Amino acid sequence: MTNAVMYARVSSARQKKNETIGSQIEALRAHAADLGLEVPEQWIFCDDGHSGATLIRPALERLRDLIAGVDIDVVLCYSPDRLARKFAYQALLIEEFTRAGVRVEFVRGPRGDTPEDQLMVQFQGMFAEYEKAQIMERYRRGKTHRAKSGSVNVLGGAPFGYRYLRKTDHSGAVYEIAEHEATLVAEMFRRYADDGASIADLTRWLTDTGTPTRTGKTRWDRSVIWGMLRNPAYAGRAVFGKTKVVHESADLNRVARLAGRSTPTASKTVDRPREEWIEIAVPAIVSQATFDRVAARLAENKRTTGRGRGRGHTESYLLQGLSACARCGYGYYRTATRTTNKRISYYRCLGSDNYRYEGGRVCDNKPVRADYLDDVVWDHLTALLADPALIRTEIDKRLDTAKSSDPVVAQRKRLDTALAKTRSGIAAMIEAFGEQLITIDELRARMPELRARETSLRNQIGALDAQQADREGYLALASDLEGFLAQLRSNAETATVDDRRRVVKLLVKDVLIGPEKITIRHRIPLRERTNSGEESAADTDTEGEHCQLRWGRNLDAMRSWHGLVVGLFATRRGADTTVARSGRLSLLINCDHLTYAAIFHGWRRNCTDPACHATTSDDGSWRKPYDSAPILDHAHTPSYPFDAPQPGDWSFHS
Repeated sequence: MTNAVMYARVSSARQKKNETIGSQIEALRAHAADLGLEVPEQWIFCDDGHSGATLIRPALERLRDLIAGVDIDVVLCYSPDRLARKFAYQALLIEEFTRAGVRVEFVRGPRGDTPEDQLMVQFQGMFAEYEKAQIMERYRRGKTHRAKSGSVNVLGGAPFGYRYLRKTDHSGAVYEIAEHEATLVAEMFRRYADDGASIADLTRWLTDTGTPTRTGKTRWDRSVIWGMLRNPAYAGRAVFGKTKVVHESADLNRVARLAGRSTPTASKTVDRPREEWIEIAVPAIVSQATFDRVAARLAENKRTTGRGRGRGHTESYLLQGLSACARCGYGYYRTATRTTNKRISYYRCLGSDNYRYEGGRVCDNKPVRADYLDDVVWDHLTALLADPALIRTEIDKRLDTAKSSDPVVAQRKRLDTALAKTRSGIAAMIEAFGEQLITIDELRARMPELRARETSLRNQIGALDAQQADREGYLALASDLEGFLAQLRSNAETATVDDRRRVVKLLVKDVLIGPEKITIRHRIPLRERTNSGEESAADTDTEGEHCQLRWGRNLDAMRSWHGLVVGLFATRRGADTTVARSGRLSLLINCDHLTYAAIFHGWRRNCTDPACHATTSDDGSWRKPYDSAPILDHAHTPSYPFDAPQPGDWSFHS
């Protein structure tokens, strides 16, 4: 029996709404019946609203996985452009299916069994790609022309505060002010510009009013408020073309990485230069002066980010911008609460805030005391830097690379000059066409080359800037660490928080906070391979699952104290040790050299000698149980590379 599968695709929401994919399925079923094939429902793969210009499509991914693991004889598809819009992608998929022993049957198109059929499929693929490019270019030029003529229908809809009135036979589309919403918008701008309200304050205020968002949600998000405060339409200038899509792989954000996604999207959205914006006049809700004050405050907040702004928050925190939730992937932010005597600061997961999300909180990870976590991370780094051979090796390697690289200043100047000439050429071509000095065919023939050259030069400049930034980063790393290592021996305990943050940001990629453990991930490798690509014989540590910058994987116990993993738990250790569980967090760090634990709200340590019952007091001195006299000499305690608690039983304050 012949095993057959079906694949259908539509690329736009309009096609999906019109159910054109249903007509494809009907044609495929009829074609399968003509061939005497039966296709089970679970083997009908449909991509609704996915572009054929990319291979990253849910149904196509499942189809390829099925063909790789199951004996399939034939794939039925309506036409080659339904399989893929790009000829290269068509050829790749057909070749992949052929290697798996699967042939591709098209309802409208050649079967591809003979050389002539294969040639026809290739021609159809090239024409499909050309047709898509032509449609997109016509669509872009049409929208740009309408935007320049002042038509708001190219914007597709109106922001909160306006009603979008569609075009009629007698007039074009317009924005009309929605009085109730406009009152809230004006009040929002006034509170932010004049009353000093924060974006979080505005978010809670709008949520409390019960006013739904433009998408119908009852809970407002801070990103929506931020976007509204930056939208020039409220000052009477709606903008078309603020962003554009480029065919480059977008970076995976932290949430996607921690969720296990490994495939980025095939394109990403980037901002256009300000001079390329097209402004369309619309009714204003706020004055230009108010909008400018809001923009100035947003710029000032961006400039002072990380320096402790607003509500008297003048102190810095060590892990600002570095701490993230290991459970949901959202970042941890700084917050504080005040008791009768002092103000206590915490790191709190964004996903645990109930007011941020329509359905309530998305994570139940607990807040962590900022001062305690900062101390743990800083103590770990000072221990790491106490023997700087690893750091020195990495710095030397990066400095050698930076010093041996060619100067980039002259190259950047040449690229800037070439880019300016190319842009002048593009402008001259457009001007010549406008003055009818050249025909549209001549413009179409020469413009793609100029645009391609412009794109190439901009990419080269971007790569050069990234290279220069890396080089400056390496030099800054060397300078900062050299200065820090010199200070470490003399005043490590008195270093300011800003000095510590500078070093932490250079050495730590991020700190993942989980319900039961904290993972510190480093920016530099903590293992050096030999010339043969193998690890040193004296260095057999392997990497734990949560320490991605060390060699190896899937070791049950973390053996390297450099790549430490901190466990958040309280447990019983030994028959004579009781551990109080009062909701306070404890820390356990497993290393080659030590087992170090500390309770957030005070800790005690028992001696490792079974015959000894000495315990540390709160001030760190050794005492016998129920004895107030400190034991100054505790000689049987093992010595370790640096002053830290040694292996043994632990008891914690309640």
